[in-house]
Amino acid sequence: MLLALYVPHNPMGLALLAAGLLLALWLALVIDWRWGEPAAAWHPVVWMGRYLGVCGRRLTAWPPAAAFAGGALVWCAGAAVVGGLALGLQWLFVRQLLRLDIAAVGNGLPAVALVLLLAVLLKPMLAWRMLREEVLAVEAALQTSLAAGRERLSWLVSRDVSQLTEGEVRESAIESLAENLNDSVVAPVFWFVLFGLPGAAVYRFANTADAMWGYRGEWEWAGKWAARADDVLSWLPARLAAVLIWLVAGEFRLAGLRKEALQTPSPNSGWPMAAMALALGVCLHKPAVYVLNKAGRTPQAVDTALAVSIASKVVVALIPCALPATFLIALGVA
Repeated sequence: MLLALYVPHNPMGLALLAAGLLLALWLALVIDWRWGEPAAAWHPVVWMGRYLGVCGRRLTAWPPAAAFAGGALVWCAGAAVVGGLALGLQWLFVRQLLRLDIAAVGNGLPAVALVLLLAVLLKPMLAWRMLREEVLAVEAALQTSLAAGRERLSWLVSRDVSQLTEGEVRESAIESLAENLNDSVVAPVFWFVLFGLPGAAVYRFANTADAMWGYRGEWEWAGKWAARADDVLSWLPARLAAVLIWLVAGEFRLAGLRKEALQTPSPNSGWPMAAMALALGVCLHKPAVYVLNKAGRTPQAVDTALAVSIASKVVVALIPCALPATFLIALGVA
């Protein structure tokens, strides 16, 4: 844990900082639930996207080997800047927090203010409210018409939605919910628990790069590094997300999860999607690509609401999961 860089061999200091990081995580989730995303002008992920967009458009015109090397260099430079800025901000937080004697009268409020500031910095790395609202908006649009449902789904996914049936629109929304539950919540929290704000920030940069560059076609060579980096950083969190879905849903046998998850070409997205399909008892598929829980039924409107409920419980469960993990890591470092 990066806390060791700040307070080496100081168990009490590490415990204090671990508690501060946990409180900041809880507050970040509360801020997300209550207020959602900050304005685009102030959103770090938007800044990341602009950087990646400007550099990426130039790389696509390069020969394959040069595009790959350039993409790797741009990714590493961006990750270094994002991680360095986050590390500096966290170092300032830790420095100021450790200067306070929390037991002293009058110091409690400054300590809370510091934790709240860290929570505000962490919040843009998490996007549960926006994900939840977008998935529910697809279902609401479907209740109006199939065309409206397809149009709203196009905001959420990159695939062609023009020929999707009502059931397929609903499947795509549920798949996106499950996949992005990991990308937008579980994985950033996982890396925050391990490395604090720099961990969450670098993961968000990696995931944004994969979302923008990780496609075949003109982006294939420029985006190979970004795609593989995201695969590595998402590997364990995706499986953790699947297990959490199983824990909160409890409607399927864990033994069958791996078989279903391996049906997708992605090494990670199949895990939370398969877990959600099994939890709901529905079939989720992408034509000519994969079928998850083939024996399941076609999703209905109630399944969208149930999927959102399961995902919400996973988000809530992250705090009690992070609590022992953070303190065990802190004690191990000490």
